[in-house]
Amino acid sequence: MPSTDLWEIVGIALACSVPVVVLGGIVIRVARSWSLTLSMIVLILIPTLATFTGFLGAGVFMASEWFERIAVVLVIVSVVTIPAAIMLARYQARRMVWEQEIRESEQAAEQSRRRLVAFVSHDLRTPLAGIRAVAEAIADGVVADDEVRDHAKHIEHETIRLAEMVDDLFEMSKINAGAVQMNYDRVALDEVVDDVLAAHRIAAERAGVVLRADLPVEPVRVIGSDRALVRVLSNFVANAIAHTPSGGTVELAIGADERGAWARVDDTGVGIDEADLTRVFDIAYRGSNGRVPRSDSSLPSGSGLGLAIAAGLVQAHHGTVSAYNLGTGARFEVRLPLAGEE
Repeated sequence: MPSTDLWEIVGIALACSVPVVVLGGIVIRVARSWSLTLSMIVLILIPTLATFTGFLGAGVFMASEWFERIAVVLVIVSVVTIPAAIMLARYQARRMVWEQEIRESEQAAEQSRRRLVAFVSHDLRTPLAGIRAVAEAIADGVVADDEVRDHAKHIEHETIRLAEMVDDLFEMSKINAGAVQMNYDRVALDEVVDDVLAAHRIAAERAGVVLRADLPVEPVRVIGSDRALVRVLSNFVANAIAHTPSGGTVELAIGADERGAWARVDDTGVGIDEADLTRVFDIAYRGSNGRVPRSDSSLPSGSGLGLAIAAGLVQAHHGTVSAYNLGTGARFEVRLPLAGEE
């Protein structure tokens, strides 16, 4: 073949294929909002179509018989390779999305771990410093004999608080690791409410808060762990008592509707700042509306992880939690799937 003809063939092939490549690049650039799978399919089709157009353009220099044979081969190869390439593109797109989700999950877990470490280092330091100061004062003999009992009571309260924090940290670490193991059974929520009321009645009375329940006539049953559900509602009730002034009310109600079973804890407290509503269940997050000051130092102060633990336990039950403000106070609501009829 003369060199002149060869360069002419190359020029025609490029003239036919280059516009296809340019057009494909424009399409990909414009269609950034497309799905990753569709974008990868376009990437696969661009070189294939460019090859076809270049071949067809250069076909005028080929013998009719050879052109037809090569065209048939290209069609057969395309029929086989393009579907396979599309399947591989979809697989690769799913893999990239999955890897991105894994990276984001790991980053979120690392940020959560750092917040938790910072939170623990701060909140453990306070009771430990108090215990150490009181113990040193007693050991140095600077505390009068009639005051030793009061200081010993203070040490007892602080150690109980530390023990509760350690228990909450252990529970939170299991939730974060996905290692929460519970024995699921048919649970009547009214029995759970009875246990929660019994656990918090004395604390509510000492805080000057009325604690009451609103139960339906028919029992509401779910599939879950009674111990875990008691923990969830106890954390909500304790949080409500801590944020409700003396003379206020905390009400625990349960029921069921077309969306499943629900349990609500309503209070007449200070409410939740609007900026905090989406973050109240985050680990170690503390809203701008603090607890109500109490003169009774023996009242439980909590570890600051209660709401995060409650949210994790509800998620393990395939349920949801939400928080929002009422006219006065706030509401924390749990949604759980109803147990099937036996």
